[in-house]
Amino acid sequence: MEKKLAEAVIAEDTAAEPKPLRADAQRNRDRLVEVAASVFAERGIDASLEEIARRAGVGIGTLYRHFPTREHLVEVVYRREVEALCAAAAELAQKHPSDVALEVWMRRFVDYIATKRGLATSLRILLTTNSTLFSDTSGRVSQALRQLVEAAVADGTIRDDVDASDVLHALGGIYSAPDTPEWRDRSRRLVKLLMDGLRFGAGKG
Repeated sequence: MEKKLAEAVIAEDTAAEPKPLRADAQRNRDRLVEVAASVFAERGIDASLEEIARRAGVGIGTLYRHFPTREHLVEVVYRREVEALCAAAAELAQKHPSDVALEVWMRRFVDYIATKRGLATSLRILLTTNSTLFSDTSGRVSQALRQLVEAAVADGTIRDDVDASDVLHALGGIYSAPDTPEWRDRSRRLVKLLMDGLRFGAGKG
């Protein structure tokens, strides 16, 4: 059903030259991406494109005009999540003390992981294609974390023997935890425990 409708929409639009999106079309596209991130995080592989369109308040044909395949939508959603997470590091660093900025960012990392888990099957498909998704995003998240960790170490709000790669490894363990209804709440508690450990003994050296 999804494939046939997508093919029909693509065929309809093939003859047209690409044009800049009208304001209403851009709003629809942005809304679809926002809703898709939420639905993929909730439903994972079972996420329905029809449900995404319905929640976004548009028809399924509109979804396919913007995103001809599920993998196309997944790629755009994943890029958006990476960009938002990386941008948050700089924003939080300006608004909060360095250790607080790190903790808030790690809680956001949990939400990022939730979406990534929901996209996992489609991301594996993209990995086998010529998509530049992973080469474009590789290292950006770890660099954002490194900047936050180094700032907190520099001003003595976390321990000075902390390595950002170790923190990222600890956070990565959250990704592999069983996908249970309480996963997100448990993950946030783990972030709190991790921050308690990072703060322990800070400023005593």
